Amino acid sequence: MPFDPTIAAIRFGGGLSPHFAKPSSVEAILAELSRKPQFDIPTFKAAKPSLPQLKQATAARREAAGTDQFPASEAAVKAMRQAAAANYDQTMRATIARFLEAPHGFAERLTDFWSDHFTVIARNAAQRHLISAYIEESVRPYIGGSFVDMLGAVMTDSLMLMYLQQIQSTGPESPRGQRLGRGLNENLARELLELHTLGVDGHYTQADVRALAELLTGLTYNGKQGFFYNIRMAEPGAETVLGVTYDAADGLPNILAAIEDIALHPDTAHHLCLKIATYFMGTAPDAAMVAAMAGRYLETGGQLQPVYEAMFGHVAAWSRDLRQIKSPLRFLTSGLRALGVSGAQMMVIDRRMMRNVVIEPLRVMGQPWQAPLGPDGWPDDGADWVTPQGVAGRINWAMTAPQIMVERELPDPRVFVQTALGDLATQEVIFAASAAESKFEGVGVVLAAPAFQRS
Repeated sequence: MPFDPTIAAIRFGGGLSPHFAKPSSVEAILAELSRKPQFDIPTFKAAKPSLPQLKQATAARREAAGTDQFPASEAAVKAMRQAAAANYDQTMRATIARFLEAPHGFAERLTDFWSDHFTVIARNAAQRHLISAYIEESVRPYIGGSFVDMLGAVMTDSLMLMYLQQIQSTGPESPRGQRLGRGLNENLARELLELHTLGVDGHYTQADVRALAELLTGLTYNGKQGFFYNIRMAEPGAETVLGVTYDAADGLPNILAAIEDIALHPDTAHHLCLKIATYFMGTAPDAAMVAAMAGRYLETGGQLQPVYEAMFGHVAAWSRDLRQIKSPLRFLTSGLRALGVSGAQMMVIDRRMMRNVVIEPLRVMGQPWQAPLGPDGWPDDGADWVTPQGVAGRINWAMTAPQIMVERELPDPRVFVQTALGDLATQEVIFAASAAESKFEGVGVVLAAPAFQRS
């Protein structure tokens, strides 16, 4: 296998860094999957303020309207919202800090990939600080393990159930449906088949979507219990999905059985492996590599580490033809990593600096923090990031962020070009860096160069 340390760092990791050596082997890359991240992000169950706390504070303020208690209740709601905003900022810092302090960064890349695959978008400001908590609880623990387990965790996650409005989905013939006249919401069932497993070209029909939506009724959430299965919302009777019949009377176990069967479908194997390969390699990845990955997925019952091993084991993985355009987040984190910015430094920057270096640049480049337009997440084709505004945003960041974030003197551009690109530095970039009239221009030229924009 033609293992290439530079390609390993740039294509599959967080990027080159003056603080960390290039990966020495595939085994070293995969070892990160069992490494505990250095910077903590709370899980959904532990995140504060919780949705019930926010709801209770808002209700108390409403009840206190027109009384002497209103100023205190208003102050309590304001304090809780400020705490949520502070937690939102801190989890953003921690996510970026993890990219900066990971020896290689493969685990952070996978967390980015899978959290986008299972996109959740905050429906209101009260939920924004919980997106990272959802990822920490239902995505990250499974990135090197079983896709079946990850899919089950995501499909029963409170935030996913709220985002795709599953908490409103009620079996028309269920006790609750009969009493309240409620009906199905097919969002979760449709996205489960179309986005999360079989893919838009998968072998399923609208009848499968409808049957799966009926089977999923009962999955819900409330503030007291969190996620739970409510039999009174569940459509009674058996449902047939993809040719397999599940008895709704068995409740949650049969839902999980259906999720497992869908996860292990051959269409799911192909869809997931094509998407993983595209994320790392760019559009139209080597078909033989995707087939090898899908084969390992099915052979191992949906285990993900063997899929990554199959990807690394194929010669196409180590091609020096850099075709994938970095997403804005990847560009930003790999730029900070190349500059030697530490995770500890990232964790203590103030809100103003965060806005100037992270929040506003990501928005201008087309990837506002954790806010894609829909459940299909960010573009798979890196070329979609190459817009006039996006390119201008990248150039502006390259020319301004280093001066803000580098605590001491900027590096010599002639050295920095090797730090950032290693032996992938082109003669054009080397010349431009050495010919720059100042350090900040030289460093900016390297970060803005097409060679640094690709992986």
